[in-house]
Amino acid sequence: MQSGMSPNPEQKIISEPGASAIYPAPENVPVSSSRAEETDETKAVRILKLITIFAFGGTERQVVNLATKLDRSRFRLEMACLKKRGHFLNEIEQHHIPIREFPITRLYNPGTFAQQVRLAAHIKRQKIQIVHSYNFYANVFALPAARLAGVPVTIASIRDRGVYLTPAKTRMQKYLCNYSDCVLVNAESIKEWLIEEGYQPDKITVIRNGIDLSRYGNKPKDVSLHREFGLPETSPLIMMASRLNPQKGVEDLLRAAAIVTNRCPEARFLIVGEKQQDGNIVLAADKEFAHKMEQLVVDLGLSRHVIFTGYRSNVPEILAQATVSVLPSHSEGLSNSLLEAMASGIPVVATRVGGNPELVKDGETGLLVPPHDPDALAQAICTLLQNRDLAKTFGMRARRRAELDFSLERMVGDTQELYLKLLERHKRSKRLSF
Repeated sequence: MQSGMSPNPEQKIISEPGASAIYPAPENVPVSSSRAEETDETKAVRILKLITIFAFGGTERQVVNLATKLDRSRFRLEMACLKKRGHFLNEIEQHHIPIREFPITRLYNPGTFAQQVRLAAHIKRQKIQIVHSYNFYANVFALPAARLAGVPVTIASIRDRGVYLTPAKTRMQKYLCNYSDCVLVNAESIKEWLIEEGYQPDKITVIRNGIDLSRYGNKPKDVSLHREFGLPETSPLIMMASRLNPQKGVEDLLRAAAIVTNRCPEARFLIVGEKQQDGNIVLAADKEFAHKMEQLVVDLGLSRHVIFTGYRSNVPEILAQATVSVLPSHSEGLSNSLLEAMASGIPVVATRVGGNPELVKDGETGLLVPPHDPDALAQAICTLLQNRDLAKTFGMRARRRAELDFSLERMVGDTQELYLKLLERHKRSKRLSF
């Protein structure tokens, strides 16, 4: 069966060499749809979103949030990826969103060009109207293919300040983004950085992350986490939710923990996250860094105080038991982990970098400290541990701010409006050209 044909309603998975696609089997719908339904289907805007992998991460979480909440009466969505695996893949599949893989091993080889040609052919065959790619590898792979296919609208998302990119990669992404219709970012700090790098200001749009508030802040307080890890039930929990990466400031947190536990011996630190997965072409597995951090815990005498939990799918439940949430990043876009803590009503300590000040109002909803400063980090944590009333006030204000400015509904609505505006602008320019 060709990918451009209507799938058999009984068939959910269709495979072909070098690609995989998942098509939904309609539920409780007759095989022969009405003409009105077919008309509605053709009116829906056809969108293809491309990411590198469905791994645990802030960008991937936001892509899944948006993909599963788009108005299906107005938008017909497909997903594409370079590696069809990761923690969030199952969530996409459960929503019956078509997924197509374009596997590559490196950006710069003939096989990659062949996959780009395949992507261009798929875009044309499916009459895709908007291609929206996320971060460096997806942007560099998808934008040339979209241009080759003549897609009406291309959107490149950049969600950090390029800390992981070499100068050559930074230049390449800038060159390709100049040919996109929009560069979508999630923080004003990223927009400012892109303008400094020479991006066209009128092409950059800021839509901040959104969070499903219903998942946070309404969990019962208990001590199940204490029991799971054999911790004293009265121990305050300081939580950091992050990938294990040097840029996230893990070492700073461990050195701060040594100071905090001298003042507050009952405190315990949970680092919720994992090192990069083998096969993730964005960042290679950093086993050496993870081992170095584990050894630092031993060297600092923190073995009883610090726990690396690994990946956890129940972050809302963990946050419900946390006393303080910490993010000591050296560079940041707009952090999902900070948003999750705010939505949970947990006071936050974060570094004054990137988009963190756009989320945390210093002295109102949390505390901001300089990066690379374990002493300041420790002092801020101790302030919240020793003044529970202040911590509670910060947490309540943080929850209110999340409700007002960072709801998932607001993010989805703003993104849908952007899609329609860019498509209408394309149609208008096409009419004027005749």
